[in-house]
Order: sequence, then structure tokens, then C-alpha cells
Amino acid sequence: QMSNGSSITQFLLLAFADTRELQLLTFWLSLGIYLAALLGNGLIISAVACDHRLHTPMYFFLLNLSVLDLGFISTTLPKAMANSLWDTRAISYPGCAAQLFLLLFFISAELCLLTLMAYDRYVAICKPLHYGTLLGSRACAHMAAAAWGSAFLHAVLHTANTFSIPICKGNALDQFFCEIPHILKLSCSDSDLREVGLLVVSACLVFGCFVFIVVSYVQILRAVLRIPSEQGRHKAFSTCLPHLAVVSLFVSTGIFAYLKPPSISSPFLNLVVSFLYSVFPPAVNPLIYSMRNQELKDAL
Repeated sequence: QMSNGSSITQFLLLAFADTRELQLLTFWLSLGIYLAALLGNGLIISAVACDHRLHTPMYFFLLNLSVLDLGFISTTLPKAMANSLWDTRAISYPGCAAQLFLLLFFISAELCLLTLMAYDRYVAICKPLHYGTLLGSRACAHMAAAAWGSAFLHAVLHTANTFSIPICKGNALDQFFCEIPHILKLSCSDSDLREVGLLVVSACLVFGCFVFIVVSYVQILRAVLRIPSEQGRHKAFSTCLPHLAVVSLFVSTGIFAYLKPPSISSPFLNLVVSFLYSVFPPAVNPLIYSMRNQELKDAL
């Protein structure tokens, strides 16, 4: 029996594989994906920062997204890779708390930023004459700061509350990184009202962001369909497609990870789904944005 979290010095994470050969294979695959994510996001950051033609609100938010994606993938994958390489499952108690905080911070900030990017596309297409006024450099900086600040507050509240709950059901997590639902499974009580309350608030915020993005795109679609020339419609909508693809990827993998039916749940499937939503979007986002964007291609 463990009376509280302070008596636990470490947690055991879920291993990618059981055999040594598979562990090394997953290490090299993960390393390839991680380096690709570093390269892709690093190129976008340097292109937007160095090319004055890309100093616009859309690319300012894209730079922020790339920074967040680098942080997001660096929070989970390097530790899992190190554990695979050294054949261990351990993560220290402070390390787990730090990983949970950073994961919540980057996920929350990314959702806020994707919402701001939907607003940017809405103003650009539906209110083009007011674009410079509504999305000036000062306004963009304030919006980005609000996204980062609210994500920080959200992460602090959840992390502090999760690690204040007494743990007495061992220290083995059914996940390859520290995550709230898997830590709560180890708590002494079946449910913690404070954490349930915080999760409800978080769910409402996520739903609010999702509704805002959907409404923005409904308005964008209506505005695009009113453009008389086919070339104009294609140009207007092509600026939205990368953002729409990134949002779809982020939301669909997250929904499947957290809302999949228990009947199809298994340790292997949980591992695959968690890998998809925590590793796949940060690695693929640079490819999605650069594929159809001529300005970005020219800068790169």
C-alpha cells in the first residue's frame, strides 16, 4: 500500500516492444520520425523568421505552430526512445510531472493556435478589407501570447491537481508517456471530484474551440462559393486546405484516442493510437503546409 504520491520515486511506462530486437527496431523508426519532425519544423521556423515576404499573420501563426510541434514531439518521443535503447521502463516522479505538464501545455496551446489560425483565414477571406486592422502585428502578438498563457495556466492546474491525488495502486502506467487518465487509474479513490471538474471545464473549452473552427469554415465556404471566377475560388480555398487538414488530423486522432469504445480497447491498440496522436501530427504538419504552399516552397 502506498499512502501518497510522495512515497513513489518513479513510474514504469509502457514499453514499445517486449523483445530486444523489436525494441531496437522501434528505436530506429522513432529516431527517423523525430529527426524528420525536427528538420521539417526547423525549416519552417527558419524560413518564416528569415524571409521578410513571410512576415504576415498567417506565417506568424504557422511559426508558432511549428515551435509548439517541436515541443510536443520532444516531450514524449525522446524519453520513449531512450527507454527502448537502454531496455528500461522507468521515469522519475519529477520527470513524470514535468512530462505531463509539458504535454498538457503544448496540446492546449496547439488547440488555441489552430483556433486563431481559423480566425485568420476567416478574416482574410470574409473580411479582406479589415485584415490589416483586425490582424495587425500587435493584435497577432497579443493573440499568440493569450494562447500560450492560457495553455500554461491550464497545464499548471491539471498537473498540480493530478499529482496531489493519493496513489496506492502501484506505479505501472499503461502508456508510453505520463498522461492524466493513466495516472488517475493508480489513485486510491475511483474518482476525484476536483479532477473531474477540471476535465469538464477542459472538455467545454475544447468543444468551444472546435465549434469556433467549424463556424469559421462554414462562413469561409459560403464566401468562397460567392466568388465569381473559378480561379479565385481555387486560390481562396487553397490557402485554407493545409489548416483544415492539420485540424482534422489533430482532432480525429485525439478523439479516437480518448473516445474509442472500451470494447475495442487493448494495450497494443492503445499504444498505436497514442503514438498516432502524439507523434504523427507534429511530424506530418510541416509536410502538409509546405506541399501546397508556393510561397513557403520558394522561401525554403
